[in-house]
Amino acid sequence: MLTIWGRISSINVQRAVWAAGEVGQAFERIDVGGKFGGLDEPAYREKNPNGQIPVLEDGDVVIWESCSIVRYLAARYGAGWIWEEDPSRRADADRWMDWIIAELQPAMAPAFLGLIRTPEEKRDAAAIAASIARTEAKMDILEAHLASRSYLAGARFGMADIAVAPGAHRWLHLPVSRAARPNVERWYETVAGRPAAKPALPLPIT
Repeated sequence: MLTIWGRISSINVQRAVWAAGEVGQAFERIDVGGKFGGLDEPAYREKNPNGQIPVLEDGDVVIWESCSIVRYLAARYGAGWIWEEDPSRRADADRWMDWIIAELQPAMAPAFLGLIRTPEEKRDAAAIAASIARTEAKMDILEAHLASRSYLAGARFGMADIAVAPGAHRWLHLPVSRAARPNVERWYETVAGRPAAKPALPLPIT
């Protein structure tokens, strides 16, 4: 059985939980990080020297970084399904997995942290507004991409959807004004309705 270390409120842990469920692997999830602490414990630092979540243990295999975990689970347990053997098809998925980490999450983080995890009297309104504007621009990219396809990497659900949808889940449930994006909303409703997605995308976002 797999072990996933990390609190489910983490967007990165959500990816690992969803991927494990999607490929039919039983797992135990252990709360660490945030209010649960534990990231600086020597035993945890042996698993992940960065002191971050999630960490996946699969027997003797220990992996950190959420998109790497998704790729591992897809390759090992979802080959021919959510894992693409063809390099060009896999690159189509990989670019969106990199995009969520390098582009969307950094853009959204100040708004999320400010509105959800910061008391109102301590919020930086300017930083939140700038974050909302940056995120809206990133979501425009996603909206345009999904205009011509059902899923991020084409006609079939795959690992890119698992990586990016938790970001859309967070954005669509933040208390902010957003532009209407029917392609994103259609895609999100489709992927978030999958059985493996439901335990990975809790509400309210925290």
